[in-house]
Amino acid sequence: MKHYISALVLSVAVLTVRANAPLQLSGYECRIMAVESSEDIKRAENTIETSKLDVAIAKTAYLPKLDGNATAIYNPFDYQVGDVKLITKGTYLAGLNLTQPIYAGGRISAANKLAKIGAKASEEQYRMTRMQTIADADNAYWTYVAVLQKVKMVESYMAQMNNLYEVMDLRRLKGFLTKSDMLRVEAKRSEIEYQLQKCHNGADLCRMALCRIIGVAYDTDIIPTDTVIDVDRLDSFDYSVAERPEYKLMSLNVEASHHKIDLAKGEFLPSIGLSLGYSHYGNIRLKGNLPVSEGNSVYLNENIFNNGLTAMVGVKIPLFHWGEGIKKVKKARIEATNARLEMEKNTRLLDLEIRQAISNLSSGYAMIETAALALRQAEANLEAVRERFSVSKVTITDVLDAEAQWQQSYSNYIEARAQYRIYVTEYRRATGTLTEQSDIDR
Repeated sequence: MKHYISALVLSVAVLTVRANAPLQLSGYECRIMAVESSEDIKRAENTIETSKLDVAIAKTAYLPKLDGNATAIYNPFDYQVGDVKLITKGTYLAGLNLTQPIYAGGRISAANKLAKIGAKASEEQYRMTRMQTIADADNAYWTYVAVLQKVKMVESYMAQMNNLYEVMDLRRLKGFLTKSDMLRVEAKRSEIEYQLQKCHNGADLCRMALCRIIGVAYDTDIIPTDTVIDVDRLDSFDYSVAERPEYKLMSLNVEASHHKIDLAKGEFLPSIGLSLGYSHYGNIRLKGNLPVSEGNSVYLNENIFNNGLTAMVGVKIPLFHWGEGIKKVKKARIEATNARLEMEKNTRLLDLEIRQAISNLSSGYAMIETAALALRQAEANLEAVRERFSVSKVTITDVLDAEAQWQQSYSNYIEARAQYRIYVTEYRRATGTLTEQSDIDR
């Protein structure tokens, strides 16, 4: 219930936000918005509804069907039979017909089973689409967070270089530095300015990509509330390929292929049906002299009305169709074999995908540890070089190199942490356990 309330509050909040107003969002909120605005998910929901209708439609094949008919006849000509006229001008016929299938060679049962399988398949397709939407939202969100952190890092780098430039300018005025040293710092400042512009451009592109996924205007300013990329190592990998919606879809396809064999067989088995009919006809007029004995006749002027009730049992037995039935059954069996082989092949691929996701988690966390160590070393080195530069024991080139090493190490550290969050989401998707709530408390 808490999940649905928060989703409702978020939806209302988004509707009241102007297109150009800042929008503060967490990763969880982006997941909710992405799911709510996804056209693919809405189509998948519609598919579920249509599959339910297919099930209801298939059930009606078991039930009797009632049809009505009415016929009106206008014939300007009268029929003459001796001295009696048969007048059919304005004659009508109306009736009801009730039909009930008794046996259809198992086709009705097979069609109902196929409809139910289709309903289950639509639900699995919906689950797969929903997980992919959440994964796309996570990818866009954490990429955006990482780029924004890089922007801050480069801005901090630029501030450091500006401070360094001021210190060096004072030294230059005192005659302790050459013009070439100042040119090196100026060149580095220009390079950082270029990097900063690239980071801003990249952040804007990531923001627009996130806007597309969560369904807001492209000019919406998004402010992530997850300012720190928290990473907790995931080291418990209890999974089953059978939890994947893709696996369940393949399993349903194999099951459906067997029912299609029954459907093909049923086309060439006897079918039995019961039909009950009621009809009413009238306005058939007889007019004239009707002979009743030699020399005697009766004058007729009658309007005939009548009712009729009929009951029929029909049996249809296919006898000779040039082997069509055998060929259709054989084809259905081959298709069932292919569905099973396809499932066996893709099951191995799904298992491989999960193993790759686990491998990415292991290597991704190792990258975080390596990047963290490199960052600590770069920070320590930068501090030491600055101290030695303050007493003129190293050149400005050494300082610039240490600054560049720190920048690269910090960038690698940000990338490694963001990528690990994406790897966790991908692992959840690959194991069929990804939901809006997955890992939100990490």
